[in-house]
Amino acid sequence: MTHAARETEIKLAVPDVKTARGLLRAAGFRVSRRRVFESNMVFDTPEMSLRRAATVLRVRQAGGVATVTYKGPPDVGRHKSREELELEISDARAMGAIIERLGLGPVFRYDKYRTEYRQPGRSGIATLDETPVGVYLELEGTPNWIDRAARKLGFAEDDYITASYARLWLDWCEWHGVGPSDMVFSDRVR
Repeated sequence: MTHAARETEIKLAVPDVKTARGLLRAAGFRVSRRRVFESNMVFDTPEMSLRRAATVLRVRQAGGVATVTYKGPPDVGRHKSREELELEISDARAMGAIIERLGLGPVFRYDKYRTEYRQPGRSGIATLDETPVGVYLELEGTPNWIDRAARKLGFAEDDYITASYARLWLDWCEWHGVGPSDMVFSDRVR
């Protein structure tokens, strides 16, 4: 399956999974895709030219589904919006090897557990992301839907986070005096 679209999203920090689930239920969201472990690998050139261009090439394994994703440079305002081209693939490792043969290499790996939620009759998606650096709700949809959903969940515009998980990880490492590496679940981070 190929997916080409413009992704518009925000993140919202929540204290824990139990709180997030309660907020989602109270706002009328229901689980649309059960909790799954995701392993994400970001690729770049040795010169980090994709990063400098604010673009992303990612291979993701999420349960039994693997995807390769290109994300274009973001337009950042109240929401983060960018081109997103995504293709379901049969083998994440083989895709990674192909990308490496083309001269790019893995530069950042990040893990998370993700549960997807939807409101019946609405088009946006809320995801509950459990990461090594905290729990986040991610709202993806039209700007109006995002704003309405955030308010219904009890958040204000000042709570919106448009940073990537890589940026949140680098900030976490700096705050904790830890050298940055991959953002994976380990005893050190939990």
